[in-house]
Amino acid sequence: MGIGSGIFLIALGAILAFAVRADVWWLDVHAVGWVLILAGATIVLSVLWFWNDRRRRARTVIVEENKLSHPAQVCPPPAEPPSPPC
Repeated sequence: MGIGSGIFLIALGAILAFAVRADVWWLDVHAVGWVLILAGATIVLSVLWFWNDRRRRARTVIVEENKLSHPAQVCPPPAEPPSPPC
């Protein structure tokens, strides 16, 4: 679940808690709405917390550098190949 599903649960819970005027004898629609709002808020906050935790981790990059103690030898350019016979 991500931020989108958390926002969806918050919106659905707000609709059930504040906009629906149904009276169902076996279900309290307003309580279900508040439970969905709290579940959606929990999902959004936990996703944001995990994203922040991932950004906070230090990344260590190890670079090895080898330096020669003597200068590199300079090779002369290769000789030109002989010209083909005419």
